[in-house]
Amino acid sequence: MKVIAIIPARYASSRFPGKPLIDIGGKSMIQRVVEQAKQAEEIEEVIVATDDKRIYDHVLSIGGHAVMTSPDHVSGTDRCLEAYDKSGTSADVVLNIQGDEPFVDPTQLKALIKCIGGNGVEIATLAKKIEHEETLFDPNKVKVVCGQNGRAIYFSRHPIPFQKSIPQKLWLDNFDYYKHLGLYAYRVDVLREICAMNPSPLELAESLEQLRWLENGKNISVAFTEIETPAIDTPDDLQFVLNKMGM
Repeated sequence: MKVIAIIPARYASSRFPGKPLIDIGGKSMIQRVVEQAKQAEEIEEVIVATDDKRIYDHVLSIGGHAVMTSPDHVSGTDRCLEAYDKSGTSADVVLNIQGDEPFVDPTQLKALIKCIGGNGVEIATLAKKIEHEETLFDPNKVKVVCGQNGRAIYFSRHPIPFQKSIPQKLWLDNFDYYKHLGLYAYRVDVLREICAMNPSPLELAESLEQLRWLENGKNISVAFTEIETPAIDTPDDLQFVLNKMGM
């Protein structure tokens, strides 16, 4: 099974323009993501998919592989497919690694690869047990519920399930909830299928593209991890990371 990783990296961002090129301890954020991905030896190639010449040139300058893609993609998934098609490589599996995860852990990527290696698995992703009520009720933290076979039943910005007879302050004591982590592995043929699908009603309601895949009958297997690394979405996130690094 040949596995490659693609890292979507846009320059434009409403909350933090140019963030792939920000300096974090002497290295750009995108360089850190690339280096972390390369530590997973199962990954044969790492490609940055960008819509900006500044990011493209920077990745080449650090010895990386970059592909220019359209600025019109609405999701990183679509950008991954275009980059794959333009890359000149072939693979069985594509990993979609977020470009704002400079400390993504190689063991997370290994778990994804192991998960999608299972029989009949079309898409794999990660989840982590929720420990704090603040996370549980934060609509920006996506939750996932799985069946006994380890496959996702539903993703939501709302806590799922709703516990009718239990006070909300006791929900975490009474049930295990899981936060979805935005890392994906796709079979290449499945990646092509899901990018051709039209937005679905559930996707539009929750603004979660993985619901489109479920509505169209695709299976998403979930691997569980105890690791969660900080994403950098805002200048405040960057300052938090720099403080943690003692900088």
